[in-house]
Amino acid sequence: MQTKPNEPLFNVTEKQDDALTILEDKSTTELFYGGGAGGGKSFLGCLWILQNCMTKPGSRWLMGRAIVKTLKESTLLTFFEVCRRAEVRKEEDFNYNSIEGVIRFKNGSEIHLRDLFAYPSDPEFDELGSTEYTGAFIDEGSQITAKAKAIVMSRIRYKLEEFGSIPKLLIASNPSKNFLYYEFYKPDKEGSLAPYRKFIRALVTDNPFISPHYIENLKKLDKATKERLLYGNFDYDDDPSRLFDYDAVIDIFSNRGRAEGKKYLTVDVARFGLDKSVFFTWQGFHIIDVQAHNGLGVNQTARIIEEIRAAHSINRSQVIVDEDGVGGGVVDILPGVKGFLNNGRQLNPHEGDTSKPAPNYANLKSQCYFYLADIVRSGQVSCYRAIKEEYKGYLIEDLEQIKRKNADMDGKLCIIGKDEIKEKLGRSPDFSDAMMMRMYFELQKARPIAFAGWEDTRRAPMNAHDTEFQNFLYG
Repeated sequence: MQTKPNEPLFNVTEKQDDALTILEDKSTTELFYGGGAGGGKSFLGCLWILQNCMTKPGSRWLMGRAIVKTLKESTLLTFFEVCRRAEVRKEEDFNYNSIEGVIRFKNGSEIHLRDLFAYPSDPEFDELGSTEYTGAFIDEGSQITAKAKAIVMSRIRYKLEEFGSIPKLLIASNPSKNFLYYEFYKPDKEGSLAPYRKFIRALVTDNPFISPHYIENLKKLDKATKERLLYGNFDYDDDPSRLFDYDAVIDIFSNRGRAEGKKYLTVDVARFGLDKSVFFTWQGFHIIDVQAHNGLGVNQTARIIEEIRAAHSINRSQVIVDEDGVGGGVVDILPGVKGFLNNGRQLNPHEGDTSKPAPNYANLKSQCYFYLADIVRSGQVSCYRAIKEEYKGYLIEDLEQIKRKNADMDGKLCIIGKDEIKEKLGRSPDFSDAMMMRMYFELQKARPIAFAGWEDTRRAPMNAHDTEFQNFLYG
């Protein structure tokens, strides 16, 4: 077989050749290759690792996937096929120990097959041990977390000086809205990709060796799946557990809904320094203003709420604030506003009416998100000329991460936890949470008056123009 670095073992596509060149440079440490089905992702990773094992005696490589069983049933078979075509023979050139999950070459090189799933029992990926690697290939990166990728990257330091190399991580994947989108695709599209990262978008149409029947089959898929796998469109998610349809979310910003009816203010209060406090001002289901601020104190947040209320003539009873964490302090400062408890009890709009089934949600937050998804899908929410492009991007990203938890199981309807969403976004979904709270007022409308009255009088009313109160807010 050929042994020169960066010289392919046999014919490769132009995109694969570009990738192999990047994988031998002295500046790129992370390469994301993919963007569609049939672009030769797994083949590239297996070829790259095999070539390095043969040309760097004594090197050690990680080949990983979310579930190692799936890795052995798919990627490993591709690796053996690459070996066969390269005339690298099992038993003669290497041995495979299926129990250990290790491929050992006669020249001392090794490939370790590793499970990269984020198991709750092993949040720090201790199962990977302290083994060091010369490089790593992660297949189907859409199925792992940013932390898994970071842990693997931290282990790439084995014999690098001896081989004159730098850490190299190759990730192959179809489009995904996980860290690959936010660390590679989006920055590359915006021209802000970190200099140590590269993204090569490879589609089935870039692969002259693929069967034309494969392409025809891709064309027959549903729209979302076809957009992802055939066209490599990262903005479509075919996860059946997602609540929000991408096209319906985009329509929010072109829908010409009328600004009529009652006005509302919904506020998600930041809990941590990097998160934003987000303020949505509504008239009916039309968003007429969006503000976001970093590093606000409780008093500052309360002051902004009062300024927005004054500017738009919004009653306190039509203001809702995330009451969990520091938001509870804002609620205490502003008697009369609603406090939203994410894990609070679901509301029953038809309470007392036995002819209608009771809702079946795990908590109030889940109920409001499912209701919001229906309202968005029906085209009732509008937000034109009211939002900065930056905030628009955040809101779209947030809504696309809202998914049903355990979608394949019966039981109460529930969305995935905020920690899981933050793992994918790299931040808290502040914008969608502020938007979601608007549904509280809709769910409460049909509730019995007695209950609504109790809800409104939990705190003694206070005049917003009370001199003592104004002095407290504005010092």
